[in-house]
Amino acid sequence: MAGMKGLKKKRRVQIIVVAFVALALATGLIGYAFRDGINYFRSPTQVAEEPPAPNEIFRIGGLVEEGSIVRGQGETVRFSVTDGANTVPVEYTGVLPDLFGENQGMVGTGSYIDGVFQASEILAKHDEEYMPKEVLDALKEQGTYVDPNS
Repeated sequence: MAGMKGLKKKRRVQIIVVAFVALALATGLIGYAFRDGINYFRSPTQVAEEPPAPNEIFRIGGLVEEGSIVRGQGETVRFSVTDGANTVPVEYTGVLPDLFGENQGMVGTGSYIDGVFQASEILAKHDEEYMPKEVLDALKEQGTYVDPNS
């Protein structure tokens, strides 16, 4: 009977190893996908410290700085996005989401040209689930973001 028990245990170890390898692969692929230029995420501090190339498309996220929204000609809007430490000016032409507003979280997709983030898409983030973890961590570190649930 002892033989059967040993086999079962070995089987379980194999399953755990296979699961672990699958998980590691999945994590690696996700990391690779994010690194792949488009939608690579940066905080305003990262943009300020290492400005991306003008042809690089990435996402920026943070809070819309209070008093920074300026509506220009037509549908062009300028505002600043901040993570508490650094602020990046944003220019966007298009219809802003309903939830967009000062002190609200946002994520924009676009490129950084001559010191201005030219956004092709703006997403308003009104709750935590949307906010990339990096932004939340950066905001919490700066003490800008207060968790509404705590």
